[in-house]
Amino acid sequence: MSFKGTFTALITPFDKNGDIDFDNLKKLVERQILAGIDGVVPVGTTGESPTLNTSEHLKVIQEVVKIVNKRCQVIAGTGANSTAEAVELTLAAKSFGVDGTLQVTPYYNKPNDEGLIRHFSKIADIGVPVVLYNVPGRTSKEISLDVIKELSKHKNIVSIKEASGTVENVKKIKDNCTLEVLSGDDILAVPMIKEGAQGVISVASNAIPKSLSKMINKALEGDFIESEKIHNFYKKFFDDLFIDTNPIPIKSALSFMQLAEEVFRLPLCSMPYEKKEILFQTMKKTGVLDG
Repeated sequence: MSFKGTFTALITPFDKNGDIDFDNLKKLVERQILAGIDGVVPVGTTGESPTLNTSEHLKVIQEVVKIVNKRCQVIAGTGANSTAEAVELTLAAKSFGVDGTLQVTPYYNKPNDEGLIRHFSKIADIGVPVVLYNVPGRTSKEISLDVIKELSKHKNIVSIKEASGTVENVKKIKDNCTLEVLSGDDILAVPMIKEGAQGVISVASNAIPKSLSKMINKALEGDFIESEKIHNFYKKFFDDLFIDTNPIPIKSALSFMQLAEEVFRLPLCSMPYEKKEILFQTMKKTGVLDG
């Protein structure tokens, strides 16, 4: 299994009562497929996974797989800081027919290198292709190059979502093992592809799937003039999507576009008016509001 191109880290839409809005989830996924996205990633960080209970978590994955119906790839967020919980979620996702799972570095408990290797290997033994997720800004624990090299030997660990904020990590990984790399940051996607990355798991593509796909496809074709042109046009939008904690800004953006309710579950909540206005003006200038 190979994961290449643009993968949207889907939001989880809630209705005004804070319940998961499955009708709108279907509309959002259909919009992504219509735009030509390569894959979707339900229930990751952008999908507010920490505030979904296990039943909700699995229901979202199951519904997304049904909606997609093999029209694009589905990489399900089934990571956890408990190996047993990650295994439980991954076994269920496997039964639903996902194409792969996204496995975040165990957070808060900060395992040592041996613990990381055992954790990810046990999940990979289930038989579903694994995308490691290196995001030390969220987890306070980086997956070291030595651990990546060791894990790359497992036949079911096929890729890594690199969200350390360091483009140089892509070259280090590519120079030391055959693991594929996906950028975890829209703002770094094109620079990372220059270093050998295969694509991006994107937040911005929730709002602009066609433009994001075009940017990534052009970069993968080696047309960096066109891909950087698109990148530069949306650079401020990429930046503003992290003006507050993800996924708060992207949900605000989708609410401006009348694509989703601006509803969160605590401890997440709406950002201040001043930040909303900055994001709104950026979307207006770049035409994002036009859909």
